[in-house]
This record gives sequence, structure tokens and C-alpha cells, in this order.
Amino acid sequence: MIGGDRRSRPGSAPRRAPDRAELAVGLGLRPDLSAERILAALAEAFPGRRIACLATLERRAGEPGPRGAAATLGVPLHGYSAEQLARVPVPNPSERVVAALGIPGVAEAAALLAGTGPLLVPRQVVGGVVVAATAAHG
Repeated sequence: MIGGDRRSRPGSAPRRAPDRAELAVGLGLRPDLSAERILAALAEAFPGRRIACLATLERRAGEPGPRGAAATLGVPLHGYSAEQLARVPVPNPSERVVAALGIPGVAEAAALLAGTGPLLVPRQVVGGVVVAATAAHG
């Protein structure tokens, strides 16, 4: 995997965002992932943090899981096309995403488009959900 494997390992904590910023969280999702699984990954990756919005690939944003997670959190869900995501340079490209979609990544690119500034949390896999975060606008 290009950029190293950022998967959570038993006994290792996911990287944490600085405590002060509200977060724009990018999600890399497999099809039909449940809202419960997404929410559990967010709770593990960003415990006690205020998530201001979620962002992902446009076709995943239309699925019940991400829509339900956003509704439960009371935040907007932004969907971006593969073309929009492809234009965003990401520090940790994923060979799997390149092979599947022809773009370097989803979670980091979506977070960078939805938020502001650099990544606060680079791409990591938490409970089968790929997450990345930037500071939220505003």
C-alpha cells in the first residue's frame, strides 16, 4: 500500500485530531455499509469530538448507511464525484482505490474538499471504515 498501512491494530489507538477544531470527516466506504458501523468507527476515531460534516464519494453518499450516520449526527453529508476527488492531491494514496476507481483516494480528498486547511488526521482504517479529517469551515 502506498504511503503505509494506517489500519488500527489491536492495542494501538487511532491517530487523534487536535481537540479544539470541529471536524470535516472524509469517509472511504464499501457498498452498503451500515450507519451503525460508520458511527462506531467515528466514535473510535474521534471520541468526544464535534463532527461538523461528513463527506464521501457521490455514489456512496446516496446510500442509507452514510445518510443515516449523517442524520444521527445532525450534520450535512457531502458527496463528490470521482473527478472532483481526483483533482485533490492526497498525502497517502491508496493502491486499492487507484485500482477500483482510478483515483488516488476518497477519504482524504473528501475531507480536504469539505473542510479547510491541511489534514488533521490522515487516512486510517477503523472498523473497516476509512476516515480522514480536516478542520471544518467556520
